[in-house]
Amino acid sequence: MPTVKIGIQALSLRQPLRQAIATAAQLGADGVELDLRSELPLAELTQTALRQLRKLLDDHRLRVSAVSYPTRRGYDDPSDLDRRIDGTMRAMKAASALGAKVVVNCVANPLPDPSDPRREVLVQALTALAMEGNRVGARLAAQTTAVPTDAMAELLGELPESTLGVSLHPAHLLASGQSPMDAISRLGPQVLHAHACDAVPQLGSGSAAEVELGRGTADMPGIVAALESYDYRGWFTIERTTAADPVTDIGNAVAYLRSLVE
Repeated sequence: MPTVKIGIQALSLRQPLRQAIATAAQLGADGVELDLRSELPLAELTQTALRQLRKLLDDHRLRVSAVSYPTRRGYDDPSDLDRRIDGTMRAMKAASALGAKVVVNCVANPLPDPSDPRREVLVQALTALAMEGNRVGARLAAQTTAVPTDAMAELLGELPESTLGVSLHPAHLLASGQSPMDAISRLGPQVLHAHACDAVPQLGSGSAAEVELGRGTADMPGIVAALESYDYRGWFTIERTTAADPVTDIGNAVAYLRSLVE
């Protein structure tokens, strides 16, 4: 099994960005995931800022595993849709300039039914974004959320081949009662990025509590192996949003992921 590429979601470290990048390097990561809305807004990402950020990453021998561009509404909502599409396209260009190949966002939650007029709105928006992503070299990856895996696979089947991809999020899947392994079996060839996160379902609540990687019900060794069976060469980006001591937990997660391929 090849060595995994380990990223850290910079926001999860709960530090200023410059400090988070230094911490990620100290923890032994290969890269960082950057949020281009709340952490590093596109409006502030000038050419000068891009050069400075690339130098900072180079100085710490890090790459960008992915960028996230979380929009307040999905691409199925026609209200202000052109603005969301334009922002996502600009995020794709920024990702490409930073050397990242993936832009992560939730495309719609819930997904509109095929008979819903919003379905056509969604398909047209994703097709336009796919064309731009292929042009600039940074594709949109739909975050797996509470959307049923079969419904996501059905949507992918309505789009041109090699357009929309998927960002696997085990904790979100577990929280909605879904199996990450089942998701890989349905979506494996379309997985462009994976978050390394874990959770324990809360009995009777229909939710799950995030826990340190390797301490929940996400079968990370199985997930890594299953993705490898699809020739996955993307990143595993550690996300830890509720830790009391995120630096320690994320450092342990880096060591845990490394141990899976030693």
